[in-house]
Amino acid sequence: MKLCVIGTGYVGLVTGTCFAEMGNDVVCVDIDEEKIERLRRKEVPIFEPGLQELLERNVDEGRLTFTTDLAEGVERSLLLFIAVGTPEGEDGSADLQHVLAVARSVGQVMEAYRIVVIKSTVPVGTAEKVRDAIRTELDARGLDDLEFDVVSNPEFLKEGNAVQDCLKPDRIIVGTDNVRTAEILKELYAPFTRTNHPILVMDIRSAEMTKYASNAMLATKISFINEIANICERVGADVAAVRLGMGADSRIGYQFLFPGVGYGGSCFPKDVKALIQTAKKAGYDARVLEAVDSVNARQKHVLADKILDWFRAEGIDPAGATVAVWGLSFKPNTDDMREAPSLTVIGRLREAGCRIRAYDPVAEGSARRILGEDGIAYCASNYEAVEGADCLAVCTEWGAFRRPDFERVKGLMRRPAVFDGRNIYEPAKMKKMGFAYFGIGRQGG
Repeated sequence: MKLCVIGTGYVGLVTGTCFAEMGNDVVCVDIDEEKIERLRRKEVPIFEPGLQELLERNVDEGRLTFTTDLAEGVERSLLLFIAVGTPEGEDGSADLQHVLAVARSVGQVMEAYRIVVIKSTVPVGTAEKVRDAIRTELDARGLDDLEFDVVSNPEFLKEGNAVQDCLKPDRIIVGTDNVRTAEILKELYAPFTRTNHPILVMDIRSAEMTKYASNAMLATKISFINEIANICERVGADVAAVRLGMGADSRIGYQFLFPGVGYGGSCFPKDVKALIQTAKKAGYDARVLEAVDSVNARQKHVLADKILDWFRAEGIDPAGATVAVWGLSFKPNTDDMREAPSLTVIGRLREAGCRIRAYDPVAEGSARRILGEDGIAYCASNYEAVEGADCLAVCTEWGAFRRPDFERVKGLMRRPAVFDGRNIYEPAKMKKMGFAYFGIGRQGG
């Protein structure tokens, strides 16, 4: 099929590349001329495992091209995927200005029947707004009889595993009221679902809601286990054992029951807030979701609180202390720093006067842009980061941090104290090696 993907951000670039990998003719459109030139040179602007290789292959084989000319993409493609950002507005709701701007632009250049597919994460009712925006532009051009369809087709990509999620999805959601359009989307996605994972066709509003409900459910599990961890600390229970007992129940499972310093990224924080605002506009108070958001905001402060409390107990002046931070991105296998818990941890420690020695395998560039250079030394390795440190704070569970040489770490640190914000170490083993250890919801930590 001939496809046009509008927007070359995280979702658009991964989706367009994976469509091309399945043999489709894909043109990706973006208004950022510099980004398009980089992509034409096969330079991937984001860190996502496997994406570079796929992009290079499909560009070389002619299935994937890039342009700033929307008219070109619309003219040559049957399906037009809108994959632009929906940032958080001032009130927490999704800002649709980019989605609607694309819709108007499509209406200004469309000359024949097209299927407009909304891949961006948008609140319920957005497809109708997109349809109205396109129709208004067509009517203004005297093309009031020109037919088109609008489909909701939300993405479910995990950063760090997005290529595999796109190529081997758990499910495909297609929101449309047109049987013919549904069949075209089924044909497009058939190569992605050969393992019998379902293509679910439903009404448009339900499809839009499914995306938000899914992310809100996952965020809820994270905030719930963090709440349990905080209770465990206060009553002498160990959240690691509690998690094992909970997850063994097939109704609950183990996924997303990992206590830590809160969730971040471009999706969960924004989508939970947007769903809360959607509910409010419909006259309903989403109290569970409000609690999920509130617990997560509080959880991002837990690690800094532990460190500063320990400094006070040990008689250490924070203004003269050095804290090593392992992990800056909001999760492993990405350089994304959006809403990363490390930002809150580092922010609190800097306010207290601490010096920071930070290391992340891929997110240093993003961190420098967001955090700047004042009071932070960006290190070339995790071992360099702990040199002369009064304590170590683990904010992201990169694989390289799971089995370090702890004897080397202890020898490099001024004081052997570890604040494990991801519970990747065993408290008893850490104490046996001579570390003061503090986890999240762990006994003795």
